[in-house]
Amino acid sequence: MSTQDLYARPTAGTEWDVKQDFDTTFRWEYDDGREKLLNLYAKGKRLQWDADERIDWSQDLDPENPAELPDEVIPIFGSDVWRRMTDGERAGVRRHYQAWQLSQFLHGEQGALVCTAKIVQQVPNMDAKFYAATQVMDEARHVEAFSRLLHEKYQLAYPINPHLQALIGDTLSDSRWDFTYLGMQVLIEGVALAAFGLIRDQGKNPLTASVNAYVMQDEARHVAFGRLALRDYYPHLTQKERDEREEFAVEGCYLLRDRFLAQEVWETLGLPVEECARHVDGSDMMKLYRTSLFTRIVPTMKDIGLWGPRIQKAYADMGVLGFADTDVEALGAHDEAVGASFDRQRDIERTAALGAAGSAAIAPESEALQ
Repeated sequence: MSTQDLYARPTAGTEWDVKQDFDTTFRWEYDDGREKLLNLYAKGKRLQWDADERIDWSQDLDPENPAELPDEVIPIFGSDVWRRMTDGERAGVRRHYQAWQLSQFLHGEQGALVCTAKIVQQVPNMDAKFYAATQVMDEARHVEAFSRLLHEKYQLAYPINPHLQALIGDTLSDSRWDFTYLGMQVLIEGVALAAFGLIRDQGKNPLTASVNAYVMQDEARHVAFGRLALRDYYPHLTQKERDEREEFAVEGCYLLRDRFLAQEVWETLGLPVEECARHVDGSDMMKLYRTSLFTRIVPTMKDIGLWGPRIQKAYADMGVLGFADTDVEALGAHDEAVGASFDRQRDIERTAALGAAGSAAIAPESEALQ
């Protein structure tokens, strides 16, 4: 089935062309790699996986709550709009909101695929080109997994959110290589990790949870890649150059925060959009959720040296400055451990299924001998 047939809203064509003007850098020194980046490259090679084999696509989804998430994660939960709905209407909101969220993951992963391919071309160091090449493969796999989840299981999709599209466009349009890192590796990937974690940790459906868990394993390395590359580079910039990057990051963070208003969903379902938006803006639960999305971004910005008055004021206004001292390396290690735990559970279930199949095959033979 064509993706165009799945979209709940019309799209402006099937392609989006982003005009770019940047230099492609070749590197003739092949033996001057930084140890941490080369170790990350080795890890990226070692941890490649196949979405066909690692994920059990035979699992079904509940049509009324595909990811089996609690209703509290729906932005309009508890509103007058929500209370007026029938059970059937609430089931429609669950399906559409989850499909909208996964669709943004899908579009964001394609953005990451294109951005990382650009990094391979632009970045001046060979060690970074090596690692970025492994990430290109990672992002292709993520696009494949989310696309398959939407096409085969949800059979519903949404076009790219305008706020996310604006940030991807800004990230790709700038000719400076570090802006691609900053926009994608730090901002978009950082928020994505928090959003993936919600489905992984609170969703009860094993298929949707495992897809997000496995993607998060990879994304934890991607954010580390951005940190390592930019932490070495930004100390050498002038104050004016750092100010430009802080301004870009501030604007990007507001775009990412606002994309979770999900206005497209309420409009598609014929709900009162302004009433829904007022609830989302005023809801304590949604404020907590939207601030938690910046758990990874804020400490990373501090770590790479973009920590001037402008960025601190913006984060204080958004209520996320308190995340500055979060241990992002510990969060990444946790993401890797959770992904491994999903593998162990999968292996246990496969072993049990093989044992049951073997017992069923032996039983008729035993009866025949009696």
